[in-house]
Amino acid sequence: MTLKALFRICLFALLILACKDDVKEESVEKAEVDFNFNVEQFADIKILRYQIPGWENLTLKEQKLVYYLTEAGLAGRDIMWDQNYRHNLKIRRALEKVYTEYAGDGKFTENWKAFETYVKRVWFSNGIHHHYSNDKLTPGFTQEYFKELLLATNTKLDDAAFNSIFNAEDAKKVNQAKDVDNVALSAVNFYGPDVTSDDVINFYKAKTSPDPERPLSYGLNSQLVKKDGVLKERVYKSGGLYGAAIDHIIEELAKARDVAENEAQGEAINLLITYYKTGDLQTWDDYNVAWTAATAGNIDYINSFIEVYNDPLGYRGSYETIVQINDFDMSKKMAVLSENAQWFEDNSPLMDEHKKDSVVGVTYKVVNVSGEAGDASPSTPIGVNLPNANWIRAEVGSKSVSLGNITYAYSNAGSSGRLKEFVHDEEELKLEEELGGLADKLHTALHEVVGHASGQLNKGVGETKKTLKNYASTLEEGRADLVGLYYLYDSKLQELGLVEDWKKVGMVAYDGYIRNGLMTQLIRLNLGDDVEEAHMRNRQWVSSWVYEKGKADKVIEKVTRDGKTYFNIKDYDKLHDLFGQLLRETQRIKSEGDYLAVETLVEDYGVKVDRKMHAEVLERNKQFPSPPYSGFVNPVLVPELNEAGEITAIRVIQPEGFSQQMLYYSKNYNHLPDVN
Repeated sequence: MTLKALFRICLFALLILACKDDVKEESVEKAEVDFNFNVEQFADIKILRYQIPGWENLTLKEQKLVYYLTEAGLAGRDIMWDQNYRHNLKIRRALEKVYTEYAGDGKFTENWKAFETYVKRVWFSNGIHHHYSNDKLTPGFTQEYFKELLLATNTKLDDAAFNSIFNAEDAKKVNQAKDVDNVALSAVNFYGPDVTSDDVINFYKAKTSPDPERPLSYGLNSQLVKKDGVLKERVYKSGGLYGAAIDHIIEELAKARDVAENEAQGEAINLLITYYKTGDLQTWDDYNVAWTAATAGNIDYINSFIEVYNDPLGYRGSYETIVQINDFDMSKKMAVLSENAQWFEDNSPLMDEHKKDSVVGVTYKVVNVSGEAGDASPSTPIGVNLPNANWIRAEVGSKSVSLGNITYAYSNAGSSGRLKEFVHDEEELKLEEELGGLADKLHTALHEVVGHASGQLNKGVGETKKTLKNYASTLEEGRADLVGLYYLYDSKLQELGLVEDWKKVGMVAYDGYIRNGLMTQLIRLNLGDDVEEAHMRNRQWVSSWVYEKGKADKVIEKVTRDGKTYFNIKDYDKLHDLFGQLLRETQRIKSEGDYLAVETLVEDYGVKVDRKMHAEVLERNKQFPSPPYSGFVNPVLVPELNEAGEITAIRVIQPEGFSQQMLYYSKNYNHLPDVN
């Protein structure tokens, strides 16, 4: 087998699709595997499991490091629940008490089945709002029935929490609508109930970093509340907000530090411990610099308050942890993109003043996940690029990882299904089946390694969360998508040995992106809904913009056949040019902090949905039973101890099921009170 052939097989098996984004199951190649990746299905959710390849090849010391890092992550699990909504912990504990204690013939009724489904949906979303749409989950049972369950199990739940399950208040966890108070209308527990968007903007406008060229991430690790009319931050730290859970995180991180693989890794973990103890944002930056530079070894991790998608204004980080084991063979093969990052920057369609003279430190690896918690579980990202601070990316670099075993699990658990229904013709279908998986995964590699590392802010322009506000996340994801799309249709990929036919790979990538952005992603929305999630918005505004701008030249043709709609790309060269034009403009918007321009772009192209098209897509999708969302149970790491209490081995055990794991977590990592 040639190196190129081996490389392509590895790509199909291990690369990913996007940062915290969707798996396109119909185009992923399967392998023959003697392992059941499927756990169960309910509502719009499919639960899967994953393996940890290479676990047995780790030394005991390395296994201990993985174990302690995983335990540290799980110790903070309740934080994510409380961040998502102020009543979540009370509700979860009441639901779990009923779920475990209710007995009798009542368990065979339709009402009980509806209750059980609701409990699982709440577990999956880390709260009572949908993990993706942000809408409040609707129970399939009545208030009266729930009262009967509470009474039968002697379970207490206060009126405010009880009513929040059934009423119309706090309907959106994150509200990104235009011309409303996004903070006041978001149920996420990052802000006190009487805090407004203007309060937040003015509060942080008054804060000045000691070094303006290296701005601190103000607001990342705190809740902003009003006390006697005065705004005050409640900082997440030992002795502060969530301190009870954070103390357990610190305890496990200290154990991990003592078995670190090398000095650099140990120093980074120690800085993270200091950050958790103090809540100091300068220490957070120092930690990120050290963590980014610590690239040696087999083990890595993500742990803390990181992604800001759940904050309508993009300040506050959700608690998240992922523990990773490096796949050295695959990472070495993909280093070619990192090594050529400067070429991609130099040859991009960006304005010269928006290009970086030196793209530094883009570290790209394929890793195998060994454990996740918080915002990363059960609904996991399949790729991550960190740290998020622009100045650290520019001066030190970043780490970009593909979660190989997660993608592998997706690829071997899914069914094809929807592809034939929505492709325009047999030629498009054939190309998708042959090269769709490779195109998707290369797109993500370019998105993560080149896209997020590309471009620079104009001198004096503030961080995008301040300049672009509630549109910052969707613009950044769309910008990175556009970098990937632009270079997928470029002979450089073939020159680097990544593809055998760059034009065909580019064509199938463009077909899939337009098909998803204009049609198939709509299966995730209820009829009549606007698009609100940042990634869905970016796919729609990118696709809609190039479709509209290319109408005069008939670049993309809208076809109606037998009452069904299809999109057919007529001119791939011109579409490539349009992607380049839009990339240039999105970078200009980011570099200049042009809020009016990003608002116009997103609202005109990324929010509203053609209702007739949406109804058609939903009707055509009814024939496919596979749920649109998937997530995972995590393997359980079980230490074996000698008489002295020392770990002598660590076994990997697959959990029995989703409910069993959720209840196990609630019992063993129950570190926060109902109200924080």
